[in-house]
Amino acid sequence: MKLNGINYSLEQPILLQDLLIEHDFQIQRIAVELNGNIIPKAAYGEVTVTDSDNLEVVSFVGGG
Repeated sequence: MKLNGINYSLEQPILLQDLLIEHDFQIQRIAVELNGNIIPKAAYGEVTVTDSDNLEVVSFVGGG
């Protein structure tokens, strides 16, 4: 699995939500693209990530 350009090995499929939490992402402040498709936040607990997937996670930062 590739996450933001870095390769990781997954021993078994994992829910997207669990993977994001494991990598310390703040779910309310990110957008996720899985294999070229934007995943709605409501689906994070239903979408499974496998070792062959490509994830891009963008964090929103406030400020001015």
